[in-house]
Amino acid sequence: MTDAPGEYTFREVDASRWDDFEAVFEARGGPKYCWCMVFRAPPGQSHAPDKAAKKAEMERRILADEPVGILAYAGDDPVAWCSIAPVGTFQRLGKAVDKEREGVWSLTCFFVPRRLRGQGLSRRLLQAAIDHARARGAGTIEAYPVDPDSPSYGYLGRVPMFLAAGFEEVGRVGTRRHVMRLPLR
Repeated sequence: MTDAPGEYTFREVDASRWDDFEAVFEARGGPKYCWCMVFRAPPGQSHAPDKAAKKAEMERRILADEPVGILAYAGDDPVAWCSIAPVGTFQRLGKAVDKEREGVWSLTCFFVPRRLRGQGLSRRLLQAAIDHARARGAGTIEAYPVDPDSPSYGYLGRVPMFLAAGFEEVGRVGTRRHVMRLPLR
């Protein structure tokens, strides 16, 4: 496996990449506890202890070609993840969004393994997510990052990274999450 900074490619998760998605989530330190279903699951199911059910639901979505996000690859090895999909595919974003907005995509999660952190991979994932959403016809990306010193929700990304990418803050959800948007048209 290549761990050198800068040697990454980014690919949409689709049915042909289920095994790669599964490998990232089940790797040591991977987010296999949530399977990126926290915001996708219907109310009452997102924090359920049944990891197998979360995995099965994500697999169902991927095999049905529902957009869920992108993977970063080092060579042929999938190594990191970013959740980016149409806002309507997320059931639990709360007051942050109007789920009926045409052309809005939500970015809800990053996963970069510890060994690859601090090398700019999250920034590259963010840019790849922007490019991916634009290519799929999104008009706006909405994200929910936290302040740099936030003790939780770091998987949502940090505000400065989104500001540097051109996002603007349009509101807040709760005490930690900012609502930030980037128009793509």
